[in-house]
Amino acid sequence: MHDSILVERRGNVAWISLNRPQIHNAFDDALIAALTEALLQADADPAVRAVVLTGNGSCFSAGADLNWMRGMAAASEQENREDSLRLARLMRVLQFLSKPTIARVNGAAYGGGVGLVACCDIAIGVDGSKFALSEVKLGLVPAVISPYVIAAIGLREARRLFVTGEVFDAATAARIGLLHASVPGDELDAAIERQLHLLAKAGPQAQREAKQLALRIGGCDPVDAERIDHANAELIARLRVSEEGQHGLGAFLDKRAPSWVVAP
Repeated sequence: MHDSILVERRGNVAWISLNRPQIHNAFDDALIAALTEALLQADADPAVRAVVLTGNGSCFSAGADLNWMRGMAAASEQENREDSLRLARLMRVLQFLSKPTIARVNGAAYGGGVGLVACCDIAIGVDGSKFALSEVKLGLVPAVISPYVIAAIGLREARRLFVTGEVFDAATAARIGLLHASVPGDELDAAIERQLHLLAKAGPQAQREAKQLALRIGGCDPVDAERIDHANAELIARLRVSEEGQHGLGAFLDKRAPSWVVAP
């Protein structure tokens, strides 16, 4: 397993930690591949009853790594499509994992980090957490994570957050359904343990069926999800190589305002 994640077994629970605290647990190819593999291994292990996903350090995940973004900005549309499909597969694996999943949101989550939270069955975060779907500020859209975020927070809230790219706090995240609860930092572990205690009381087969029932009745189907993922990968690849996307990414990487920002 790559050192960008840590996997620890605590009894019958697999704890998976994003392990790039020096860059706020930002995504790159290696982390995406390692996290996908760790989730599949946990899913295939009959001794694992639940999975807890968290971040090492003070952040949950800041989304895309800057060096990874720089590489994608210079890549072809086909390379961007393939890159997006790898991230899409990670989100799809997490969304449809047969075991119950808990997001232990220990700090800020942006972009793809929000996607990971949305894909988990249960999400508990600390009060000081900040969240954002800020892709439009770069001339992009949250394409790959969009089905899971919309399923979590609803269309009305998603429309607002997708187009504004605004930062929102843990209380708002709980109000709109991204988090199930927001708790003080010193109560986070106790809140996670309470959820694990509840999960441990249920029959594992019934739990698997109950999760699939909720997803199916809610309109989340893995076959449809894969089809949508391909369409969204085409979209984000096209936008990344577009004139506006190239300008927005370049401005972000150079730490300057893009040309479309209008002074108040």
